[in-house]
Amino acid sequence: MIAEDSWKSICSAKKAAQFAAIPSQWIINIPPETETNILGVPAHCGLLSKRELEITETIDVALLLERLHSMEWSSVEVTTAFYKRAIVAQQLTNCLTEIFVDRALKRARELDDILIKTGKPVGPLHGLPISLKDQFTMKGLETVMGYVSRVGKDADSDCVLVELLNECGAVPFVRTNVPQTLMWGETHNHVFGRTTNPYNRKLTPGGSSGGEGALLAMKGSPLGIGTDIAGSLRIPSAFCGLYTLRPSYERLPYCGAVNALEGQESISSVLGPMANSMSGVKIFTKAIMDAKPWKKDPLVLRKEWSESEYRLENHGGGTRLCFAIMWDNGVVRPHPPLERAMKMTKAALEAAGHKVIDWESHRHLEIYKNAETIFVADGGHDYHVQCELSGEPLITTMLPEDETHPSGLSEPFVKTLVGEASHLSAYDVIRPSFSCDWNSEAVP
Repeated sequence: MIAEDSWKSICSAKKAAQFAAIPSQWIINIPPETETNILGVPAHCGLLSKRELEITETIDVALLLERLHSMEWSSVEVTTAFYKRAIVAQQLTNCLTEIFVDRALKRARELDDILIKTGKPVGPLHGLPISLKDQFTMKGLETVMGYVSRVGKDADSDCVLVELLNECGAVPFVRTNVPQTLMWGETHNHVFGRTTNPYNRKLTPGGSSGGEGALLAMKGSPLGIGTDIAGSLRIPSAFCGLYTLRPSYERLPYCGAVNALEGQESISSVLGPMANSMSGVKIFTKAIMDAKPWKKDPLVLRKEWSESEYRLENHGGGTRLCFAIMWDNGVVRPHPPLERAMKMTKAALEAAGHKVIDWESHRHLEIYKNAETIFVADGGHDYHVQCELSGEPLITTMLPEDETHPSGLSEPFVKTLVGEASHLSAYDVIRPSFSCDWNSEAVP
């Protein structure tokens, strides 16, 4: 049995090393806890210059790239500006894991030199700083992924995504926090602690890409990359007011990244962009697809970017589309503010000339049970093994220890629903049934 002090000392040492990686001149005065919304802190904390504020407030990634490629802004100054703001975000929300300022600025300087000498950008993402969820390995850096056992283990190589980002001219500049096991809709682990939401520090930014959510909401990164198996891009993007894309299976390269539940392939995890602008989502996705990722990751579908499909040319160019809204999935009823937002969305779509139909839930509880059963098909073996390597306890609740409140349930509903693990086939029964139901609702 590993002593409790052992894993705790590892966590303390890692947090101390993380803090030491922050330039001392970038440390700010933290506002009191009573100031829950801290989105305005970067503008008045005194760390960022007027020009750096202008750079980091430029949320349109297309415009950022235009100014980088024209050399109106250098990659060094853009990376420095976002790094400063990312460090502000870290001090306020605890959103980062790996901080490597010198490495990122060296990369930015190299890209500036190439552009000056050749007059040509290295690639479509030339000079753009990009943040990465703490799953995407970078040679020479740790990828802790929320587990104490992974501290001190440097990656021998870059994952495929990082390779392609470098080929596209990007500057990977920070990595962001995740929950232990990755399978939470919040962001907390023993190594780095809890990440909070900059809109209200008493609330969560979501998860498992919650570090990205908090960082991007603070405009500490122009473009971030997260992952998603059951909402891990969508939840933090919704909680933090961001754009995202949860792509189809095997569309973007996951090869070389670390993950939980490795070998579970019934429901695949995917990676996707998160940004404050829709342009960022498109630019990243197109850049990676144009780089032919299937040449480096054999699981990626060999399908190039199609501008005509993006513009919905086979669907009238995006005019008079048909949307379906599920008002209640039969498992979780939307709260009144969410229902109001859905009604506003329906009204806006209809005002734009589109058709909106009501979509009734189809076997949703059964689908939910089946998915959750797949996720725990190993009886939690993967989680327990990772924890036993260091002696850290498995986190079984996201309630803060000092702010617990009574729960309306004796145990999470999913535990009651799943019960004893058993073998089920989603592919042979539920998927075809769901597809038939969807097609029956389709409008020609």
